[in-house]
Amino acid sequence: MKMQEVKSKARQVGAKANGKKADVIRRIQEAEGNAPCFGTKQECGEADCCWRADCLPKDSLKLG
Repeated sequence: MKMQEVKSKARQVGAKANGKKADVIRRIQEAEGNAPCFGTKQECGEADCCWRADCLPKDSLKLG
């Protein structure tokens, strides 16, 4: 997801839209009631997470 889309989503959920992409996404995750884990894991069990493709290393997407 491009930064412009991330910022738009942040504004929609009432999260601050400034800073690095990963930080903005973590604020969005918190605002939505989820764990602020974007970019912090090598594997993830959250198959329905909308950030999954941007978050995990490309080779780990094939595993889950």
